[in-house]
Amino acid sequence: MTHPTFILNGEARDTGSLGTLPLMDPATETEIAQIPKAGRAEAIEAARLAAEGFAEWSAVSPFERSKILRAAAAIMREEAEAAAADMTREQGKPLAQARGEWMVSADCLEWFAEEGRRTYGRLVPSRAANMTWAVHQRPVGPVAAFTPWNFPAFTPMQKLAPALAAGCSVVLKPAEETPMTAWRICRALLDAGLPPKAIGLIWGDPAEISDTLIKAPEIRKISLTGSIRVGRLLASAASHELKKVTMELGGHAPVIVARDADLSQLVPLAAEWKFRNTGQVCVSPTRFLVETPLYDDFVAGMAEAAAKITVGNGADPKTAMGPLTTAAQLTKVQGLYDDAVAKGARVAAGGQRIGNQGWFFAPTVLADMTADMRAMNEEPFGPLALVAKVDNIDAALAEANRLPVGLASYAFTENSRTRHRIASGIKAGMLGVNHFALAMPETPFGGVLDSGMGSEGGIEGISAYLTPFLITARESAWNLE
Repeated sequence: MTHPTFILNGEARDTGSLGTLPLMDPATETEIAQIPKAGRAEAIEAARLAAEGFAEWSAVSPFERSKILRAAAAIMREEAEAAAADMTREQGKPLAQARGEWMVSADCLEWFAEEGRRTYGRLVPSRAANMTWAVHQRPVGPVAAFTPWNFPAFTPMQKLAPALAAGCSVVLKPAEETPMTAWRICRALLDAGLPPKAIGLIWGDPAEISDTLIKAPEIRKISLTGSIRVGRLLASAASHELKKVTMELGGHAPVIVARDADLSQLVPLAAEWKFRNTGQVCVSPTRFLVETPLYDDFVAGMAEAAAKITVGNGADPKTAMGPLTTAAQLTKVQGLYDDAVAKGARVAAGGQRIGNQGWFFAPTVLADMTADMRAMNEEPFGPLALVAKVDNIDAALAEANRLPVGLASYAFTENSRTRHRIASGIKAGMLGVNHFALAMPETPFGGVLDSGMGSEGGIEGISAYLTPFLITARESAWNLE
């Protein structure tokens, strides 16, 4: 494993103004390395370089930008095995999941490389015969991107790919827990020919770095994937600077299980997607709202499936679920579990820490959940499947919409009328019907209410890094005689 370093002006920096911090292996609780810790000084430099990089990169034609980004995607695919091993070691997820995330991140980069060639403007019919009205799309400017540790490749790429394809430069601050994966992405981009100043990579003191970058006059857009608390702070600070923002702030995804759902299909999918990445997924199916006729069978099926999941070090090919990524997350999950049990939840499966080394918690199914339990109100971000009984679809929708968040939602039904009722009544940015796969490069990804603002992915994702520029001209202005 190569130790990650800052990247500024295309150069590796292995020292930071605030010293160093430990990079930990969540499966063993051992230190992988001491890595540099940045603060205000590096953030100021990164913003300045991004302004210079923007002038250079935005002047490159979309056609040539596309070539460079596609070349970077090819480099990423060549490095898939080494990158997956690094991701597993610093984040904890099983190798197969790490490999899949790395490859879909390369897909994302390639998709936006092509979409950058289609940032079309338009001609607007004018009110006068001798006038032309033309709308162009220009890159918004240097971007500061802040990403979490749960998907250390795909989440940064959701920001890097559209921003770079649009012609923006980027300062990327990944999570301090998982900088190695971001480092590999940035190296691939630079090796493919991205101008050195078009991308900067730093991490360290989150508050100091974010405050500096948001206030830096060179930075024109802020993009964050993180908690609602941090989102409020960054959005407020950005508003004072009149800077554009995209905020993906997590959720607490409901799964409405109608009485006609096919449990033979649902249960295996629910277990796979609930415990994927140890439940540390902002769109993880979490609150299973099951109509009474299927309730007992669903709980029993989920408990059986959860008990069969192999938990261990992600580097072991037999592992299906790794550790939680941080000690703090383990403490949070344990606290939510304890609160639910104390208030009457029934433990159908799991419910305990595994071992005394590594941040492991068993795949857990809690039945008979009620709205007064903390886990039903706070996003667990861990391997807790919460199951509640509902009398009908209206009751399910009322519970699903009770929280002030609305990112992902899911519904399982074989009835088109029920599907329409749920789709028209749910308050969320996304709805998966009879499946759980939502985040694709081609489709918008975002939420409503406290889950944030704006979308990543799809044409909406690149639009967030563009600003319209209108040119109106009289016909005589184009006369060369």
